[in-house]
Amino acid sequence: MHRPHAPHPATADSDEIARFDALAETWWDESGPMAPLHRLNPTRIAFIRDAAVAHWRRDPRIVDPLKGLDLLDVGCGGGLITEPMARLGARVTGLDLAERNVAAAQAHAALMDLDIRYRATPVEELAAAGETFDIVLALEVVEHVADLDLFLAAAARCTRPGGLLFVATLNRTAKSFATAIVGAEYVLGWVPRGTHQWRRFVRPAEIVGRLQRDGLFTEDMAGMTYAPLSGDWQLSRDVSVNYILCAARPPA
Repeated sequence: MHRPHAPHPATADSDEIARFDALAETWWDESGPMAPLHRLNPTRIAFIRDAAVAHWRRDPRIVDPLKGLDLLDVGCGGGLITEPMARLGARVTGLDLAERNVAAAQAHAALMDLDIRYRATPVEELAAAGETFDIVLALEVVEHVADLDLFLAAAARCTRPGGLLFVATLNRTAKSFATAIVGAEYVLGWVPRGTHQWRRFVRPAEIVGRLQRDGLFTEDMAGMTYAPLSGDWQLSRDVSVNYILCAARPPA
């Protein structure tokens, strides 16, 4: 029997969910629509790993420095970040409201023999249930939600005392409009047209202020800059387009 879907939560945008649901089969195609995320991934992973190692004073030389930590990836898509986090030792839960994304992520994790829990559940539901994690990731997702305040509040509530919340997104600047929309979508065709809406890009100060109101304090921030000659992404001081930040909730 077909079971009707529950109404989407206030932070969800049905058009955005449908857009990414239609791309579900392309997540692990490194030359497909998700190619930019595959190229960006090593830079995001390095920032998260280094911040977590420093925060919990782990040995950076070991292969599983996140061992014993519970991690939540909100808006996990096909699992591009959940899988590396699991390999670093974390107990990983991935959330995505696009059910086909969850199915694709589950299938790929099984293929890779990785124990990752995936759920087609809104982060607000976990927050309301009191579920908390040592690390919460919201990477390339806040620019797609309908209510940024509610979304960040829920992600913050899921961050344990002494835990870390990571946010990666696009700054709302003239440069980001020129590069992330005009360049990436219309000139170079790196991502499908309509993937981003510039008005939903978020300035770093807006994220920092919202998180501070929810009891989290930003510890580190870096730009993620594309190097056209090498085709790689690098951490930098330039936050005018892509950036990633780490905020901590003080210990209880």
